[in-house]
Amino acid sequence: MAFTTYSCSTSKETTEATSNDGLDDLSFTLEKSGAVLWGETCGRCHNAPDPTAFSDRQWDAIGSHMRIRAGLTAEETEKIVTFLQQSN
Repeated sequence: MAFTTYSCSTSKETTEATSNDGLDDLSFTLEKSGAVLWGETCGRCHNAPDPTAFSDRQWDAIGSHMRIRAGLTAEETEKIVTFLQQSN
């Protein structure tokens, strides 16, 4: 029998899976990708722009601005900006 626990967070989602059969105990952490963070974060306050709408330099500037406005961590911002730059 396995149990999965999810916690709501803007930065890191933790998933723990534990086996109660006495054979194995598994515990692991899944971090959200830039694509997931972009989809969850950028659409909260406005329509998320198309990743091809801006250049790499523009995404850097937008990321810096939105980090402050959206209360993102440096790691979250880096993941989102990297995703957007790889997508344009």
